[in-house]
Amino acid sequence: MAKKEISFEEAIEKLEEIVESLENGDFPLEESLKLYEEGVRLVNICNTKINNVEKSVKILSNSNGELVEEDFTPND
Repeated sequence: MAKKEISFEEAIEKLEEIVESLENGDFPLEESLKLYEEGVRLVNICNTKINNVEKSVKILSNSNGELVEEDFTPND
């Protein structure tokens, strides 16, 4: 069975839970490492989703009275 793709919002929510758990220090080292690795995986998912959205965003600007569509380029 194929794994359901996680949404950005779901990934952020799980990531927040992992960060809170790690900050509380309630888990043994091995479990903390697994949580950390899951957090890294979720961060990568979020970054991929953000990058994909940035590629699809267009900016409308007014040039000499006409609307012009330009690609969005984030400021790094």
